[in-house]
Amino acid sequence: MSDSLSDCTKPRTSLPEAEIEALVRGICFKTGPPRRIGVEVEWLVHELSSPRLPVTPERLAAAYAALRTVPLTSALTVEPGGQLELSSQPADSLMECIGTVSADLAAVRAALAEHGLGLVGLGHDPWHPPRRYLREPRYDAMETCLDRTGPAGRAMMCTSASVQVCVDAGHEEPGPLGLGRRWWLAHQLGPVLVAAFANSPLAESEPTGWLSTRQLLWTEIGKDRAGGPDLDADPRGAWTRHVLDAPVMCIRRDSGPWDVPEGLSFREWARSGAPRRPTREDLDYHISTLFPPVRPRGHLELRMMDAQPGEDGWIVPLAVTAALFDDPEAAETAYRAVKPLTERALSMPAPHNPLWIDAARHGLADPELHEAAVACFSAALEALPRLGATTGVTDAVGAFLHRYVIRGRCPADDLLDRTHGSLGREIRT
Repeated sequence: MSDSLSDCTKPRTSLPEAEIEALVRGICFKTGPPRRIGVEVEWLVHELSSPRLPVTPERLAAAYAALRTVPLTSALTVEPGGQLELSSQPADSLMECIGTVSADLAAVRAALAEHGLGLVGLGHDPWHPPRRYLREPRYDAMETCLDRTGPAGRAMMCTSASVQVCVDAGHEEPGPLGLGRRWWLAHQLGPVLVAAFANSPLAESEPTGWLSTRQLLWTEIGKDRAGGPDLDADPRGAWTRHVLDAPVMCIRRDSGPWDVPEGLSFREWARSGAPRRPTREDLDYHISTLFPPVRPRGHLELRMMDAQPGEDGWIVPLAVTAALFDDPEAAETAYRAVKPLTERALSMPAPHNPLWIDAARHGLADPELHEAAVACFSAALEALPRLGATTGVTDAVGAFLHRYVIRGRCPADDLLDRTHGSLGREIRT
């Protein structure tokens, strides 16, 4: 949600519909040999002395003012509810990405600790209701728009956190590293990643009945805003149609509140030209207000994984995803492992299909998701040395595989067990 606009926009140049379509097709899938990796890690910010106490806006403001003086390689942004996000620069290797973000996180933690605050890796705040920290026209408009579909939008804005992994779109040619295969794999592997890394079973101190409440929120926001395109079509064409037919969240103004139209698609806006004609900057912004589980931004953003526990828990989803996409042998294994799951999607776009919903609700207690996860994580573990991963990274992935995946568990199960003891396992049924 803290996406910045492209530096190459021309704010005052209006666009005809045909040029809009060409721009979306050209800018959202940039093909070539997969070689770069990136990660965006979101964190809830809590009191070190008592995480259940809400952090006051004044304390957050003071801490964030201090953070702005800390030199970082990654981009640091603040989410609407006060969550922090670190977005890495594109890295040429997995270990470069891990090393840079780890150093930045250490600096951020040290600065926050001086203010009595710390970072918490949870997909959804287990204690506090949604509360806006940022008061800006963008987020005022977003709240107005999302409120039309219910309370999930405010919770997503203010109480959720994730690990988002960015991979190159892939070769133009077919094969395990080709664009078509990687686009398909991102959507079919997505439920396995949701299930394995589910880490948000609570809201306002009570179990929700979902192991990934964060993923539930995205589902409840609606297909137009948080859904993916048709997978049975060419990726560029399907995504372009999705972007143009999706409703506009808001029309920005230089001053005052932004307009929040209801039911106006970007295609209709371009055709009508009212209240003004859309520009390249408007198109870039519109794309940033679409939240599918896989979003093409030149590269592919995999947005479906909950924030993970521990200081270094984010490294495991990053490493596993990198291995399954960028190692040809692991990519082929993952493709074969998840292919049997596709029938359960009923040809419905993610995440609004039974497979994704089962993954968010039941995690790896689902037998077919469990089987696929064991195969995928095992393949990733074997591939990581080929990607130059250190022993520390492979050990972390191996530990996750044996602690959670093989046992049909996920981090959410630990939270439930600690919260309600033996009741934790019963919540799943």
